[in-house]
Amino acid sequence: MPQGQPSVVPDDGLTTRQRRNRPLTIVHTGVGKGKSTAAFGLALRAWNQGWPVGVFQFVKSAKWKVGEERALRVLGASGEGGTVAWHKMGEGWSWVQRSPETSEEAAREGWEQVKRDLAAQTYRLYVLDEFAYPMHWGWVDTAEVVAVLRDRPGTQHVVITGRNAPPALLDAADLVTDMSKVKHPMDTGQKGQRGIEW
Repeated sequence: MPQGQPSVVPDDGLTTRQRRNRPLTIVHTGVGKGKSTAAFGLALRAWNQGWPVGVFQFVKSAKWKVGEERALRVLGASGEGGTVAWHKMGEGWSWVQRSPETSEEAAREGWEQVKRDLAAQTYRLYVLDEFAYPMHWGWVDTAEVVAVLRDRPGTQHVVITGRNAPPALLDAADLVTDMSKVKHPMDTGQKGQRGIEW
C-alpha cells in the first residue's frame, strides 16, 4: 500500500469517503506479546480525534493496575481529547482461572453491557480486551458476537484482543493481526517488569 493507497478498489457503489469511514472490526490475536498494547495504541489515536472510548477488560483482574489504564483515564479527564470509560469485569489471569462460574458470569454480563452501548452508540471506539478468551471458552457465543458487530449502527469501531480468537470472528473482521512470539524474557525464567508488562 504505497502512500496509503489501497491496492484494490471494490465495485461496491460506495464513494471513497464512505468506504474510508466505514466502521471496522479489528482483532489482535496470537501467542505473542503486544495484543492489548496495540489496542491501547488505537485508543490513544481515538482519544486524540476526540472520540469517546470505551475499554472493557474481560479477563485481567480488576485489582491489576496497567499503565495504559492510568494514562488513558488521565487523558480522558483532561478535557482535551475524547472521553475514556474503563470497565473491568475479569477475575484473574486467563491462565490462572480461580472461579470459572464467577468469571463466566462476569464475561456474559460484560458482553451484555457492550451490546447495550453499541445499540446506544455510546462510544466511537470499543476496546474489548481479552474478549477472545470468553468466546474460545464458550462463555459467550461467537455467532452472536459476529452478528451484533455486523449489525451495529453508526461508525463504531471495535478492537478485540486475546489468544485463540475463533475462526468465525477472524473471518468477519476487517483487520486481523496475529502476534507471533519469536522469543520472550520469560522463556529464560525472567519475570515481568514494570514499564514493560504493566
